[in-house]
Amino acid sequence: MTDTSSKPILILGGTGKTGRRLAERLTAKDVPVRIGSRSGSPRFDWEVPATWGLAMQGVGAIYISYYPDIAVPGAAETVGAFARLAVANGVTRLVLLSGRGETEAQRAEEMVKASGADWTILRCAWFSQNFSEGFLVESLLGGEVALPVGNVGEPFIDADDIADAAFVALTEPGHVGQLYELTGPRLLSFADAVAEIAKAAGRDIRYIKVSHDEFAAAMAAHELPPEITWLLNELFTEVLDGRNEALTDGVQRVLGRAPKDFSAYANETAATGIWSN
Repeated sequence: MTDTSSKPILILGGTGKTGRRLAERLTAKDVPVRIGSRSGSPRFDWEVPATWGLAMQGVGAIYISYYPDIAVPGAAETVGAFARLAVANGVTRLVLLSGRGETEAQRAEEMVKASGADWTILRCAWFSQNFSEGFLVESLLGGEVALPVGNVGEPFIDADDIADAAFVALTEPGHVGQLYELTGPRLLSFADAVAEIAKAAGRDIRYIKVSHDEFAAAMAAHELPPEITWLLNELFTEVLDGRNEALTDGVQRVLGRAPKDFSAYANETAATGIWSN
């Protein structure tokens, strides 16, 4: 353990996909945790900078997960301001959750690097758990997933692998100044991924490629918050253009093992019944 291990680790987005899993791992090893969320105590809200200072008082390290996503406009400036405040308050150990192929995410990485922090960056592919802990669950239950994505390969990464990597980066030496690009072990199109989920769930689930206009209309019908609508449009129209069709060895570098395969995720998740009608 590092010399900060006697102090709590602040997990921003501590109730989210990776933050919740990280909190479980740290707690299991008796590392004190402070959850940074709008319902936390003390309260943390990215949109209210006055809450930042109190949330970081007395902590030894911070896991930074930006809400709703580090790809949204303005995220880099906000994350940069937070990182500078943390360093000013003596909290120099920062681990940033970032995204592959996202302009704003890469800008946020540079802001954290420039803050004077002892940083580690986890630059991640699409989460496998977006199919089970996100907006795609409803479509999968309905038996039809319609997205504006063709035969583009994505190396889906399991949120458990991200949490494992964050745990190691926060509690073991040797990871300061490292950028780990985390991907799964193989490329799958969204049609491939849906087919694997259908097989694991024992159901007939179709994947349909729709136009961007049709996708935008479907999102509008769901009355999603504007920032979520913008984010989904950005991810499906910009990021999934083939720029991320490459595997990396980030999981092996930080964890010394292979990343979890999507089929393992699909089988484990199907067993919970989340995709069963």
